[in-house]
Amino acid sequence: MPLREKGGKYGLANGGRLMAKLAPRFLIQIRIPMAQFGTVFCDHMTIARFENGSWGEAAMQPLAPLPLHPASHVFHYASTCFEGFKAYRWQDGKARIFRLHDHVARMQRSAKSLYLPIPDADLLVGMVEDLVRKQIDDIPQPPSSLYLRPTLIGTLPNIGAAAAPSTEATLFVLASPVGDYFAGGARPLKLLVADTFARSTEQLGSTKTGGNYAAALGPTLDAKEKYGVDQVLFCPGGDVQETGAANFLLISDEEIITKPLNTSFLHGMTRASILTLARDLGYRISERDFTVAELFEWVPTYEAALSGTAATLTPVGTLVYNGEEIPVRDGNAGPNTDKLRKALQAIQYGDAPDTHGWLTEVSL
Repeated sequence: MPLREKGGKYGLANGGRLMAKLAPRFLIQIRIPMAQFGTVFCDHMTIARFENGSWGEAAMQPLAPLPLHPASHVFHYASTCFEGFKAYRWQDGKARIFRLHDHVARMQRSAKSLYLPIPDADLLVGMVEDLVRKQIDDIPQPPSSLYLRPTLIGTLPNIGAAAAPSTEATLFVLASPVGDYFAGGARPLKLLVADTFARSTEQLGSTKTGGNYAAALGPTLDAKEKYGVDQVLFCPGGDVQETGAANFLLISDEEIITKPLNTSFLHGMTRASILTLARDLGYRISERDFTVAELFEWVPTYEAALSGTAATLTPVGTLVYNGEEIPVRDGNAGPNTDKLRKALQAIQYGDAPDTHGWLTEVSL
């Protein structure tokens, strides 16, 4: 029996609150099937607006479409950014949000790069915590979680503002119960190595904005159709960077190799967490630029993985380059990828101490 059932006009998460109150121990003992990631939503959202040079008070309201002028800046000039992170409900019944303050800080940087009104940190933190508190009975037990999506959009009604920022904005937070990404096992991914084009522009690569995902969509869909791959590993000019939605790592028993942070790609929070835990476990961290040629020298002995919020750390089993399929090691998920993913999940699920202060407990 699923915890959440998609229903209602907006795909609301109906019925879960009753189950959570009546049978909490039952929920802990089973792995609950969930709908497709990001398609089911809690029945409330938080929202705040920036007008006349300042942010108004945040409000809690039922989930519903937003009334927006068709000339809103976001529709014409893509003035939008967002974040994505998770809250977990532990066996004590309380909710913990993973790296909330770091995600808020990254959203502020994204807003600044797009010249959008920058959300006040306390305002956004409060909006997230209030929504988690409101929907706490809709949070499934680990390994499932509540995915949170703060979004900022420019709402100035002006189609002549191509060279001007939006001086009005709306900030809202959605909540979506999501299931265990690896419920069917950690299937190794197949990636196309593309060395002829970039995922994003250098000035906006580290901004979490929808335009970057749109730019990667066409090449990814084309690669899926032509080569049967899951994702594209963008390597412009032979410089290994990232896929359309995740950072890329090479992992051995002693070392992790990954590209150093710059403005050409997203500074993933999962990437940062995995590297921190890897240092704690004794791995050598090599943040360095590396080429496609070096990549193929290493994959016979190194594991490859993608890091991101949805799946934490996903193994890569095959690379496709110039029409040839090249296995990563033996093509199966490697032990180091599994070890590092479980180390991070143990903290998120409350099975290991949070020695780095990543979790924010939501008071009831």
